[in-house]
Formats: sequence, structure tokens, C-alpha cells
Amino acid sequence: MSTFTILLGGDLIRTPLLDRQVEGSRVIAADAGIGHARMLGLMPELWVGDFDSVPADLPENLAAVPRQVFPAEKDKTDGELAIAAALERGATRLVLAGAFGGKRTDHIFLHLALSVRLAEGGTEVLLTSGAQEGIPLLPGKTGFDYVDGTLFSVLGFSDLAGLTVTGAKWPLAHVEVAFGSSLTISNEVKGRLEIALASGRALLLAHPFPLPES
Repeated sequence: MSTFTILLGGDLIRTPLLDRQVEGSRVIAADAGIGHARMLGLMPELWVGDFDSVPADLPENLAAVPRQVFPAEKDKTDGELAIAAALERGATRLVLAGAFGGKRTDHIFLHLALSVRLAEGGTEVLLTSGAQEGIPLLPGKTGFDYVDGTLFSVLGFSDLAGLTVTGAKWPLAHVEVAFGSSLTISNEVKGRLEIALASGRALLLAHPFPLPES
């Protein structure tokens, strides 16, 4: 398996879990995402974008990363271009670090929807901010190793059929979930979390590293 970490411009905190998830991966930065490389101790092999959001005071080694420059007026986001570059280099697994938060809700939505499309094409995808992470859910059964009490939601990108959730405070058994329903929002892990889906597209959003209340 060839893992690439894509550094995006959203929120990111460094956690031991995130360190394990990116360990040994190849790295591509998307525009402002280069700023996360210093925090994570990573060295990108490529820096992609239109470079309208370059962080100030980058260390020399990061400023010297090879660049793939695109015009500001383009038909793909910097993040999607970075993902495309990783796939061209043989990526079979992607860690989208900095996929949540930031100033652009439209970009967040793109990351969520694109991750589901990539998963349908056979690419394993993890979206993460360090505090929360997203994993596409396609028809079939998947297990997850989260500790008891971990908050999670299942975000539907279509109507869901035959959804079964076990190892949760509020289990579900072969339910139909209409697109836009809040039925699957804010559950908690209780045991071994397993999710099965007969048909539909969804994404598991979990909070393995909860931030303190402000």
C-alpha cells in the first residue's frame, strides 16, 4: 500500500494518533497546507497550488520544496490538484490532513464528498484534523477501533438502506435513513464499533481526540 499525506489548509493539531497515521507516508502540500509540515515534522516532496495563501516566515527547507504552480483562475481547488498528483504517483491510501475547519466551508464539503468518490474508486481515504476524523462508508461491513465514549456520527450523502450500527450507545438494525435525516448524528462508541450498509453513500465522522470545552 502506498500512502500519501495531503497537507490541506484547514485546522490541524498534532496528536500521537495523527503521528502514527502519517508515519512513513509520502507528503504533498496544497498551498497554505505547507504550514502544517513544520508542526508535524514532515518534508513534502511537492507543493501544489496557485500560491495565493503562502504562510509567512517559512523555513528555508520548506520554501525550497519543488512547486507545481497553477493559475488562480482554475477549475480545481489546490487540494484536489494535490490529491491528483498523489494518485499520479501511485497513491492507494490518502491521509487528508487539515481537511476540516478553516475559512472555506465549500472546501470542507468538497473534501468530504471527494473522499467518498475516491473510496468508490478503490482508494482508501482518511480525513483528519487531529481531533476529529472522517472515513467513507460504502456498502458492506466495517469495524473501527475507538475507545468507549468516542463521539461519532454517520453523515449520509444519499438515502441509506439497511444501515446497522453495533457497539454503540444507540445501536441501529437494518434501518432506512432518508438523505438529510439527523437520526445518525451524535452517537457514542460502546464496545467494538461496527457499521454495515446495504446501499448508499455515507461518511463516519468520529472525535477520537476531543478538544477541551471552551
